[in-house]
Amino acid sequence: MFNFLRYSNRQAVEHPIDFMKYNWLSLILSALLIFTFSGFYLYRYFKTGSAFNYSVDFTGGIQTLLKFNKPVKSQDIIRILDEKGWPGTIAREFSEKEQLIRIKKEAKDVKEEAENIKKAIEASLDNSYKVEILKTDSVGGATGSRLWLKSFYAIVLSLIAMLLYIAFRFFSFSYAMGAVVSLFHDALAILTVFLIFDKEISINVIGAILAVLGYSINDTIVIFSRVKDNIKKYPNKSIREVINISITETLSRTILTTISTLLVVVSLSIFGGETLRDLSLALLVGIVFGIYSTIFIANPVLLLLYKDNKVKK
Repeated sequence: MFNFLRYSNRQAVEHPIDFMKYNWLSLILSALLIFTFSGFYLYRYFKTGSAFNYSVDFTGGIQTLLKFNKPVKSQDIIRILDEKGWPGTIAREFSEKEQLIRIKKEAKDVKEEAENIKKAIEASLDNSYKVEILKTDSVGGATGSRLWLKSFYAIVLSLIAMLLYIAFRFFSFSYAMGAVVSLFHDALAILTVFLIFDKEISINVIGAILAVLGYSINDTIVIFSRVKDNIKKYPNKSIREVINISITETLSRTILTTISTLLVVVSLSIFGGETLRDLSLALLVGIVFGIYSTIFIANPVLLLLYKDNKVKK
């Protein structure tokens, strides 16, 4: 079943897997991804006024993680805090006994405000409920806006820097565009999943996106380097054949590296706790889509833009 993992370079040259014949399928899947992202983005924007569910890192306000001795519903918490003077409260269930409370209100004493929230909840629930404050964060509105802008700049500048690096490394616009389009595809995949499941965009998630971009570009460079070498090694083969040979030669490395990385990310998701759940989800989605985009996005773009594509037969 997995004989390709034992492919020698000679076998890869003589019997390469024709990845490029699936270009039409990757085009459909990528178009579907873009359509899904655009649809959910517009739906949430017109419904709530904000497409993404930003954490307090970006919106400003107070965020506190509460632990209950008994299961409690987020709807009950929202209703209680609305009645007690905290309108627009957002509550998320981390587990049956843990609730993340976010209020868009700034306070001089954050701990005191969190304590007031705790007391209001305890007073409204029956006496059998006990509440414990696990964590409290606060970010000013102006600080949150600057943080969001800097995060956006970090992603854009990283894409530009990688575009310039690939262009300089391979002295080719086609290689650079292939790499950047695949990286954009990875970031878009993560954001689409977070849109669909209404997951929170936090600083951790932005860090995960940047980490995925770095991970994905590494794999892309490995394949592109092999493509560049094989173009010189097999001058009589077309660029399409060279790309298929290069991907086949590096496929075992790509798959084994990805599986090893996924084992770590899955372990982080299982044992890292709820505070790292969104981070691990972003990494998991990014790595899975990273291997897809490296093979089925970066290389087809290279094939499309390569200047000698129609010369070599």
